[in-house]
Amino acid sequence: MTELTNGKDSGKRSLSRLTAVEEGPKQPFRITFQPGGQQVQAGPIDPDEHHEGRPGSVLDFALKHGIQIDHACGGFAACSTCHVIVREGLDTCNEISDDEDEMLDEAPGLTLKSRLACQCIADGSEDLVVEIPAWNRNLAREGSH
Repeated sequence: MTELTNGKDSGKRSLSRLTAVEEGPKQPFRITFQPGGQQVQAGPIDPDEHHEGRPGSVLDFALKHGIQIDHACGGFAACSTCHVIVREGLDTCNEISDDEDEMLDEAPGLTLKSRLACQCIADGSEDLVVEIPAWNRNLAREGSH
């Protein structure tokens, strides 16, 4: 956990930001999925509309709006199939956990902006631009309509 010293953040982020991110976004924001530029409205978490991944995650909002991102483990950070690249707004997202970091090591095309969509939660202070890499786009998935 981040330590505060004399009111200053001595870690990677402040305690107030930690709490805000863990609770999910408090205000509406947009996520633009690339390629294609499809924009979805994201915002405060509605527990009745949770899909998969952590509530309020990029995966959760994508599935809510019909954007398919492969997620073989059901959104539990137990695989790397939902690997995405956060092109804009990464600094508004929660930190990578050790489990997520370990799984990302298995993802092809890893970048400094790579995240697992099932674990990446924005605080809502900025819009996001998220790239779904070509190897993660399965347009002919079983059971899709």
